[in-house]
Amino acid sequence: MTIAQTLLDELWDFSDAAGSEQRLRAAAAQETDAASRAELETQVARALGLQDRFDEADGVLDRIAAQSVPVAVRVALERGRLRNSAGDAGAAVPLFRAAASAAAGDELVFLRVDALHMLAIADPARADEWTARALTVLDAHPDARSQRWRVGLHNNAGWARFDAEDFSGAVAQFELARDAATRWGTPQQIVWADEALEEARALL
Repeated sequence: MTIAQTLLDELWDFSDAAGSEQRLRAAAAQETDAASRAELETQVARALGLQDRFDEADGVLDRIAAQSVPVAVRVALERGRLRNSAGDAGAAVPLFRAAASAAAGDELVFLRVDALHMLAIADPARADEWTARALTVLDAHPDARSQRWRVGLHNNAGWARFDAEDFSGAVAQFELARDAATRWGTPQQIVWADEALEEARALL
């Protein structure tokens, strides 16, 4: 059993990694369940990585004993994110693949899609394949919080097409992201989707 994503939503503000780090550290210090505390510590590592404090983040992960499958999956995910953020996608990809495989075996839908979405970022040559796999997983799991992943998946696919100057393809993906944001996302995600659509449509 993994900690609730709603709890992490409350603790995380991705525009403020330092503030998120402090909230996550406090939550981990107060957590009495060892496995839940370990999961929170993986998020401390993620927050450190977003501040480019890669060695500190690795140190946090090194001290975590993988007490459950969710902990092991999160450790692999965060190590992969650290490698990818540091510019070593080659080292990140096997970690994301391991995380996706372990999450699938334990039916950890949210974490499996997270790993697949990171594979689409770190392995751009196969990005469409990884994205399609993630969307297939979501097709079978209709809970709203997991469905929010569609926003990011289509947004990332849209920017990949935008960068390749496939502006009609970018618009199509951004429209899907906008639809997903309206149905399952946050107000901020709707704003970002509208901005992406405006930018891509201007170049059609």
